[in-house]
Amino acid sequence: MSEKQEAILPVVPLVPGNEPTGRPLVELTHVEKYFGDLHVLKDINLTVNKGEVLVVVGPSGSGKSTMCRTINRLETIESGDIRIDGKALPQEGRQFAQLRAEVGMVFQSFNLFANKTILENVTLAPIKVRHMDKKEAEHLAMDLLTRVGVDSQASKMPSQLSGGQQQRVAIARSLVNEPEILLLDEPLGALDLKLRKEMQLELKRLQREMNITFIYVTHDQEEALTMSDTVVVMNGGKVQQIGTPEDIYNEPKNAFVADFIGDSNIVDGVMHRDFLVSFSGVEFPCVDRGFAREESVQVVVRPEDIEVVSPVEGQLVGVVNDVIFKGVHFEMHVECEGREWLIHSTRACTPGETIGMRIGPNEIHIMSRSEG
Repeated sequence: MSEKQEAILPVVPLVPGNEPTGRPLVELTHVEKYFGDLHVLKDINLTVNKGEVLVVVGPSGSGKSTMCRTINRLETIESGDIRIDGKALPQEGRQFAQLRAEVGMVFQSFNLFANKTILENVTLAPIKVRHMDKKEAEHLAMDLLTRVGVDSQASKMPSQLSGGQQQRVAIARSLVNEPEILLLDEPLGALDLKLRKEMQLELKRLQREMNITFIYVTHDQEEALTMSDTVVVMNGGKVQQIGTPEDIYNEPKNAFVADFIGDSNIVDGVMHRDFLVSFSGVEFPCVDRGFAREESVQVVVRPEDIEVVSPVEGQLVGVVNDVIFKGVHFEMHVECEGREWLIHSTRACTPGETIGMRIGPNEIHIMSRSEG
C-alpha cells in the first residue's frame, strides 16, 4: 500500500461483535427527484446494511445532500421507492413521527436552541417525543454528553461553547432517541482541519460502540475514505460508483471518480492486447485485460505510484517544473511528452532537473473511454 493510502484509509478497527450484519436496512430503488425543471436525483439505487458506515461523496450540486434528506422525508421524491427495514416510508401520522425518531440527523449548522442550556437541548426530544421522565432523560443526556466529551458544559448556553463543542452537543442530541440510522449531512464542515480529524475518529468510535448505521454526506474525499465502510461517489445527480474505500481509490470506474477521489494522472492510451498498453509513446505491461485489440482507452496512474529514477532507467523521461514539500512527500510537476505529470515521492528533486519515471504493471489502471 502506498504512503498516501496509509494516511487516508480508515484507522479505527472494528469492535468484535459490531461488524455490519449484511441485513439491508435502507433501500433506495429507482429514486427520482426534481426541483422544478432541475433533475436532482437520477435513478438512484442504493442499499445500506445494518451497522454500516456508508459515505456519500461528491462535489457541490451532485445531489448527495438531497438524497440523504429523502431518507427521512425532509425531501419528497417524484418516483421510485425508499424502504427502511423493508417498510415503505410513511406519509404522515404516528408512523411518520416514529420514522423521525428512528432516523436521526446531524447538520453542518449546529441548530441548537440558543435560549436553552446544553442539557435542555439534549433532553428536549426524549421528554417531548418519547414522553420520558425528566430525570431519566437527564441521565440519558448526561451519558451521551460524557461520551462526546462535553458533560462539563451541560449547564452552559450554546453561545458559551466553541464550534467543536457545539457540534459534539448536536451529535449527542441526535443520538438521544437511540436511532437505528443516523444521517450526517456535512457534519464537520464548519470545523477547522485539526478538529475535523479528531471528530472523525470520535464519530467512528461512537458508531462502533452504539452499532448505529451511518449515512454520511461529505464533499471531502479524504474524509470519505477515512470514515467509510462503503463509499458512494455522486456527480450530476447520478451514482458514479459504489465500493469499499480501497476499491474506489485503486479501481475507479471512470475518469470522474479517478480525478475526484485523490490525485490522478489520466492519459489517453491504446490497449494493444491483454496486458499490454501504450501511452506517451511507450508500451507498458499492465494487469488489465478484456479490451478489444487496439482499443482507445484512458489510463490512470496515481502520483504516488510513479517511481523517480535516473533518466537512463526510466520508461519515461521528463523535466521537473516545480517541487512542493508536503511534509510526508514532495509533490512534483514534471513535463513529459507534451503533458504535465504529477508525482508524489520521498525523493527530493530540483526544478529543471531531468528525471526518469518508472511505472509498474500493478500501478496502471485501464478504463474504457465510454466510461470516462
